[in-house]
Amino acid sequence: MTSTTRPATPGSEPDATDPPRRGEATSAPRGALRRPSAMTRNLDVSGLVDAEGGLLDRAVFTDDQLYRQELRRVFAPSWLFLAHTDQFHKPGDFFTTYMGEDPVIVTMDKNRKLRVYLNSCRHRGARVCRADMGATRNFTCTYHGWAYDLEGKLVSVPNQEGYPADFSPGQWGLVEVPHVDSYRGLVFGTWNPEPVSLRESLGDMAWYMDAMLDHDDEGTVVVGGVHKWVLAGNWKLAAEQFATDWYHVNMSHASALMVMSPSGKKPKDEIVHRTGRQYVDPNGHGAGFPVHPKNRFDARTVHDWADYPAMRERLGEARVEGPLTNGHATVFPNFSYLPVNGSVRIWHPKGPDKMEVWAWTIVDKSMPEEVREAQRLYNLRTFGPSGIFEQDDGENWSEVQSIAHGFITNGVALNYQMGMGSEREDGRHPGQTSELYSDAAGRSFYARWRDLMNTPAWHEADQK
Repeated sequence: MTSTTRPATPGSEPDATDPPRRGEATSAPRGALRRPSAMTRNLDVSGLVDAEGGLLDRAVFTDDQLYRQELRRVFAPSWLFLAHTDQFHKPGDFFTTYMGEDPVIVTMDKNRKLRVYLNSCRHRGARVCRADMGATRNFTCTYHGWAYDLEGKLVSVPNQEGYPADFSPGQWGLVEVPHVDSYRGLVFGTWNPEPVSLRESLGDMAWYMDAMLDHDDEGTVVVGGVHKWVLAGNWKLAAEQFATDWYHVNMSHASALMVMSPSGKKPKDEIVHRTGRQYVDPNGHGAGFPVHPKNRFDARTVHDWADYPAMRERLGEARVEGPLTNGHATVFPNFSYLPVNGSVRIWHPKGPDKMEVWAWTIVDKSMPEEVREAQRLYNLRTFGPSGIFEQDDGENWSEVQSIAHGFITNGVALNYQMGMGSEREDGRHPGQTSELYSDAAGRSFYARWRDLMNTPAWHEADQK
């Protein structure tokens, strides 16, 4: 599914006599408006990320100007996760979320096409939909009553006779995200009017994602709704950990591992000292996973139900022994998942020092109800808002962030050198992989961030 409406660009003013242009229905003229260049001044971040040497400047987590630049150059051009297709079954179904800090509405139009709109009225800017999810026939702003249909068109303007004769509702529809696409039930969108395709952006990462998303022909569904919570910490701390960091497990989650072990016993040595691989993607994605022929789903009910021979036949031995179950992954910039418990989540940025976590539990559609429920409960107990692993992670990120603004502290480089030079083609997993205990995917994550931060985005081409 792909939408092709382009958002308004600075200085664009269509002539009323010209034929309709791509996206004109949802793009209004800016007229004489010109934004001063000082408001969008960009910093060269080359000196903040030494991916080759494995060093990182803490300013990437704390500087407000860098954060604003991220919204322009990292989030606006990238493919961002929005929702799961199972959240939309009939025209009018909608889900409200964010792309960076931009609020958007994901909805199914009358032709059953998924479309995404900026959740902001074109009159005074209030949200036109304040519900988290639901079904509707139109989106009406509760400030002055401007109303929009499921195709984003402005269909009702109270007191329209009070506007100038040349006022054209067709030029004041909702701003639409120009490209929306899905991969195995996961819906993504980008503001970039001419992006690489979603599939090309995923690259070899799709092979690792399929280990979670493609167990059989029926695909996946959402159970239990969407859980949301706020954490102190920069969004990149969470995204990089899910891309690269198995290293923290034995220390940070020691108490959780004890709780999950048989009463009175410490975790088995083969649990504590796992071996595996870490996928390192040039587009900033990353995935780590233990490799063992006896890898299994942790929830007993899910394990008993899983048809491992059928999945070996479908996915191959390498995926079943690796990324099918235990592991962690991030799709750059801010979408992460955990296959063993069906957790997918987005790290919404809320300033340099705060993120909002939105998490779904997804399961195989073919799972019986009792198996779905077992997976949902296991996810809640481990990586839900009060999960025994999740709370450890949130504590770590808030600890890192809480001291990072200190003058001396902020100037001390961080070490990302574990696994330097270990990246290679291992002959079993696609792309470059490193050791399980490695910072390789983290270095790649920040290299991608650096490159985007130093590359003008499409919307800068029209700035004078």
